[in-house]
Order: sequence, then C-alpha cells, then structure tokens
Amino acid sequence: MGDSVGSSRRGLVVYHLGKYYPPAPGGIETHVRTLARAQAQLGLDVTVLCVNHLNRSGSDATWARYGATSTRYDVDELGVKIIRAGRSMAVARMDVCPMLPRIVRNLNRRPPDLWHLHTPNVTMLLTVAALTSSNVPLVITHHSDIVRQRWLRLALGPYERRVYERATAILTSAWEYAGGSELLSRHTRKLEVLPMGLDLKPYNDPEPAVKCEEARIRERFGSPLWLAVGRCVYYKGLHTAIEALRHVPGRLLIVGEGPLRETLMRLAERLGVASRVSWWDHTNDIELRAAYRAADALWFPSNARSEAFGLVQVEAMASGCPVINTDIPHSGVAWVSRHEQTGLTVPMDNPRALAAAARRLLDEPGLRQRLSAGAMQRAELEFRHETMARRSVEIYQRLLAAHREVPTPANVQLAAWVRNMGRPTNAA
Repeated sequence: MGDSVGSSRRGLVVYHLGKYYPPAPGGIETHVRTLARAQAQLGLDVTVLCVNHLNRSGSDATWARYGATSTRYDVDELGVKIIRAGRSMAVARMDVCPMLPRIVRNLNRRPPDLWHLHTPNVTMLLTVAALTSSNVPLVITHHSDIVRQRWLRLALGPYERRVYERATAILTSAWEYAGGSELLSRHTRKLEVLPMGLDLKPYNDPEPAVKCEEARIRERFGSPLWLAVGRCVYYKGLHTAIEALRHVPGRLLIVGEGPLRETLMRLAERLGVASRVSWWDHTNDIELRAAYRAADALWFPSNARSEAFGLVQVEAMASGCPVINTDIPHSGVAWVSRHEQTGLTVPMDNPRALAAAARRLLDEPGLRQRLSAGAMQRAELEFRHETMARRSVEIYQRLLAAHREVPTPANVQLAAWVRNMGRPTNAA
C-alpha cells in the first residue's frame, strides 16, 4: 500500500491521530477504532495515524524501551485506512518514530477536512505542534489529564498550550471530568461532550462460540467469579481488588499485563490469596466477552483521574455484568455505571467497601438481576457506537459551518458536504 494511503477519498475526510490501535489493548485504542469504523459507515473518509506497537516478531513492544517496530499500512473491511508508524525506541512513554514527519508531510499534500487528535498522546501532540497545517480545523478528544508525571506535564506545557489553543473544539467523554481539569477549564468555550460508544451486538447477542467459552470459564473457575480488566498500572487500583479478595469468597480473574504485574502477584502471595487470583494476558475477543458473561461482577477499583471514563465498564454492562466501580472525584467513571442502577459505587482505595459491595450481590435476593438488566438498558440507550458517530458528525458539521467563513480549499469541499447532509461527495 505504501505512501498511497488516502489516495481514494470520499465524503468528509478525517484524519485521527491515535497512540496505538487494536489489536493493541486499551480504552483509548478501542475508542479510536470504534469511532473511525462507525464514521466510515456513515460515509466519511477516515484515516487513523498511530504508532505500531508490534515488533518484527509480532510481539507487543508497548512496554519495551528499545522495542523497535516497522511502519505498516492497512485498510480494514469498512475502508478505514490505518497507518502504523514504526518506532525506534520509547523515552519517558514517548515513542520515537523517525518516519513520522515524512508520513505527516505526505498526508498534508492532500490535507483532510479535519484533524482529530486523541490525548494524552505525547508523540502525536508534538507532531501536531510541529507539522500539521493550521488552516485545517483541529478537534481534540481529551481522554484524560496527565496526572502523575509532573515533570512530563511541565516539559509538554508549551506544546500542549499551543495545540489546545489552536483547537477548534475539545471533546470530553463526560462533563464530570471537565469540571476537575485545570487544562480544560482554560478552554470552556471550546468544550463539547462526546460519550464513548461501542458496537454492543457482540456483547448482548454473542455468537455460539462465546456461549461455549462462557460455560468453560464457569466450569474452570467456579462461582462466585469476580473480573478485573485493564493494564497493571498504578491508577487501575488493582491492589485494592486483591486486598478485597480477603473479605469475600470466590476467585478474581485479572485480564491485563503491565509494569505492575509482578508487584501485584507478590501482593497476592503476601496476603494469602494467590491461589484465588488468576491472571490472563491480553486475551482474545471471544474469551473476554465470555468472561464478562461468566463473571458475577466487574471490579473496577481505579483510583485516579487518569481513569476518565472506563470503556470496559460499557463492555461489561452490555454483557449484563454489573459493575462495582469507585467514586473518583471529577471523573466520569461513576457516571458511566451508576450506583444502584447498573452496579454499585464505592470509595476509592477501600478494599472492605469493595468486598461489602460484592457481598451484597451475593446476599441480596434479586439485586444482581436488577442491576444486570439496568446495565444492559443504559448501554443500549447511551453508549451505542452509531449514536457516538452521529454525535461526532453533528459536532464536525457545526465546527465546519463556522470555519467556512474563512474560505480555504478544504472548506469548499466541506461546505458541499454539509449542504448535502453527509451524503458522500467525490473529493478531489
């Protein structure tokens, strides 16, 4: 495919700038793919530029400092073009991608109607600051603040301010998060809310293979089964889940890798619950969906605003799996899965409260069934991928209608697209 990615153009042209892309795990990665594919189904011409997380042997190099990867060009079955820029190394969580400037220059030869940047994302933030055209509207989805790495915030500050000041709109997944963000508070006039969405059908109407795997998981792990899904990083609060297991029966299945995996395993040994904790690496899609269906609840004990939304909560809810989450100040987590409606919400870093909530699901007649039904209903009403895509296009249309007051070649094409209400046009 080479550098010809983007040569076939139709409809509104959008370039998403992500960090990684599935099969790389993670909520932001899943969101970018879901949004890109749903927009393509609405007739948009969508390209995703990200970093290739797989090394030459096909192994995940996300956490490897010197894990070199190569550049790849792909097109999926819905026509989404994916450019995975190769990296030479990672420094302070920033991927060093020697080919990235050339790739962006090639894309700028036929600029999009919109750049859509997903942050936090050091590599692409610097790319936007240095290389993208300021004549093209920029939309930023602000997934979370940089919370813990204070020195990184200071180093990025000038570039971040430049990019956010340039942005035409800044999207947040929940108003609750925006209220606690110093960065977003400086740009309130640009803020728009776009809740994340998923293709819910694979979760609420799974194929027979998922149901067979669900039965195998139930037989293998027994009941009750508690599930935690996410990288083994500080803000996921998995230490709280392991400590809570001391006070509740059953087995905890943790799905995810990360730098704290060994530390968490040692904690389980020290607390005497290691025999009741099972560890899965990044499992395949069928196994994960089956695990949601087999579990009595998803434990989601995150403890920092780095967790702004928690997309795995939506996956669990759509599967009929109640969520036990945490009340993180100025985060959208407790808004996604609501207390006593789709699950139970407990204080952060409180293993006994988490265990008490889990016991309620076991001891209160009808509680789990009520929360399960509420979870599926809320997922259907609020978090469908088609709903998210339509909302995003409505935002694009408003921005572009205002932007066309300053005529540019991109705006001429855009105005025609808006007049035709999203019907595909032949773009030059």
